[in-house]
Amino acid sequence: MKSEAISGWPKEFRLGGRLVGAGHPVYIIAEAGVNHNGQLGLAKKLIDAACEAGADAVKFQTFKAENLNTRSAPKAAYHIETTGSDAEQSWFELLKTQELTAEMHRELIDYAGDKGIEFLSTPYDEESLELLDSVGVHAFKIASTEANNLPFLSNVAGRGKPVLFSTAMSTMAEIRDSVSVLSGAGCRELVVMHCTGNYPAKLSDTNMRAMTTIRDELDVLVGYSDHSTEFVNPVLAVALGAVVFERHITLDKALPGPDHRMALTPDELKLTVSLIRGTEMALGSRVKDVLASEHETRLRLRKSLVAARDLEAGTILSPEDVAIKRPGTGLTPALYHQLLGRKAVRFLPANTLLSWDDIE
Repeated sequence: MKSEAISGWPKEFRLGGRLVGAGHPVYIIAEAGVNHNGQLGLAKKLIDAACEAGADAVKFQTFKAENLNTRSAPKAAYHIETTGSDAEQSWFELLKTQELTAEMHRELIDYAGDKGIEFLSTPYDEESLELLDSVGVHAFKIASTEANNLPFLSNVAGRGKPVLFSTAMSTMAEIRDSVSVLSGAGCRELVVMHCTGNYPAKLSDTNMRAMTTIRDELDVLVGYSDHSTEFVNPVLAVALGAVVFERHITLDKALPGPDHRMALTPDELKLTVSLIRGTEMALGSRVKDVLASEHETRLRLRKSLVAARDLEAGTILSPEDVAIKRPGTGLTPALYHQLLGRKAVRFLPANTLLSWDDIE
C-alpha cells in the first residue's frame, strides 16, 4: 500500500541540462568517487573517461575526515582487503589521502563544464554539504551510509535541489522513514537508488526486484547504484524501470585505494553505456503494432487464400477449392470460412490469389 505521506512525487525533473524520469533516457552517472586518490590530475582524467564513454554526469565524494570518522573507527573488511589493516594505515589516515579541497572542487567543476558533463558529488557531512551548495551543484547524491542520518537528510532536503538517495543496508521501513523526512523537509524531486552494500556485490545479493518494490510502494522514481562486477545488472536495471544508473569508474583496477577493484575501466564504462542505450532501444514502447520494418516481411512470409485447383466460373467454393499459401498479398486466411459457399464469378487458375472481385 502506498504511503500518503510521500505520495505525489514528480515523474520527471530537470537535473542540469537533462530531464530525468519516466520516458526519458536513463541518466548515467560515472562514479569517480575517491578513485582520484587525492590527485587533481587523476580526477580530471576520470572526467575525461566519463565524457568519452557518454555518461551524463561524473560524481565525486566530498568529505572532511575529521567530520566523517573518529580516529579510531575500524576499517570495513573490504577496506582491509584493498588497503591493508589499521595497523598499516588507519581508516582516518586513508580518508585524509582521499579528500578534495574546496579549490579542487571549483577547478573540477569548471573542467567538467568545459567538457560538457554534469559535475555531482556526494556530501558526507554538514560542512561538505555547505561547500557543494555554495559551488552550485545541481543535485545532491546521498550515500547509503547516510540513509538513517535523518538530521542530515533534513538539511539536504531543505536546499531545494533534486536528491538521489541510495538505500544499501536499509530495510524497507527505514527507507520509508527517510523518504518521509526528505519530503517533510522540502525535497520535491527525488530518485531512490537501489543498491547493495558489498564491494564488489555478488549477483545473488543484488536483489534487483527490490527496486520495483521501492517504486511501487513509495510511488517514486527509482534508480540503481551498481556494485557488481558483471554486466547483466545494467540491462536489468533499465528493464525494471531505473531512471538513473550509477557505476564506479577507475583508470586502472590495480591502483591503490579501496574502490578501484570493483570499478569499471574506461572501456568497460563504454560497454556499460552501450548496453544501457541498447536496452532502452530494445524496450521500445508499449504499443503492439506492425512495425515499418516488418511490412515487406509481412507481405512475403504471411499467407493468402488461393485457388487450390483450376476453378470454373460458377464454382461454389468448398474446402477442396481453397488453399492457404504465400505470399500474403491476397485475402487473409482469417477470411477462410467467409469464402466457403460463395461462387466464383470467373475462371480462376490454380494458385490464383483470391480477391473479392473473384467471388460473390
